[in-house]
Amino acid sequence: VGDKVMVLARSGLWQEVVNVPASQTFLMPEGMSFEEAAALLVNYITAYMILFDFGNLRPNQSVLIHMAAGGVGTAAIQLCKTVENVTIFGTASASKHESLKESGVSHPIDYRTMDYAEEVRKISPKGVDIVLDPLGGSDTSKAFNLLKPMGKLITYGVANLLTGQKKNLMAMAKTWWNQFSISALQLLHHNKAVCGYHLGYMDEEVELVRGVVAKLVNLYSQGKIKPKIDSVWPFDQVADAMRQMQEKKNVGKVILVPEAPKEESKKEEN
Repeated sequence: VGDKVMVLARSGLWQEVVNVPASQTFLMPEGMSFEEAAALLVNYITAYMILFDFGNLRPNQSVLIHMAAGGVGTAAIQLCKTVENVTIFGTASASKHESLKESGVSHPIDYRTMDYAEEVRKISPKGVDIVLDPLGGSDTSKAFNLLKPMGKLITYGVANLLTGQKKNLMAMAKTWWNQFSISALQLLHHNKAVCGYHLGYMDEEVELVRGVVAKLVNLYSQGKIKPKIDSVWPFDQVADAMRQMQEKKNVGKVILVPEAPKEESKKEEN
């Protein structure tokens, strides 16, 4: 009772009071803010398990991170930096490239004006060792073709289905139609791996997830990872917070809090 904890739940956290099983809570490390705690679990567990459990990331390898300025992207960059001499390719709009370089991305690529596969091959003709794919559709095929022999593609989302404020059924159908498909027999000839990851379906894997969180808390305490917060919004501005992500303006996590930060309310009182 009274412990400060981080909570992992599939849904239902956009409210002031929540009730979750104790197994879905994790002690916050010393010195961590509540905003950082809110930004840690989903992104860093996802990035960690993709890179290390599936990706088997090792020194001197190369990684392509899509949506590199987003929540999982920034977590993945920091985790890559915990391994010696990893080359990071990151896709993001041009305005975010300086921030990405500062955080450790070797080669930021503007996916809006360039063919990212061509840009990767200019620097690394053989491709990369690991591709993190949150996009889906035809981008998964491009990812598979960009892998070196013994490379690993980990798909963990279908962001290409989200095309704007309203559902575009044609665009969704196109993404679905272009979804990558390969048989076990075809994989034999390529010497490549394809993995799928969804943290939401890890509900039963309590010990597995707890082990990952323990490693992440340790890395945080050593100063090797630190959640990047883009902005903090009160509940009554949730539409603006969502728009910040939808318009791809965020670098790092967009955080919701029940009330406006106290500094602002003090200014209003004065």
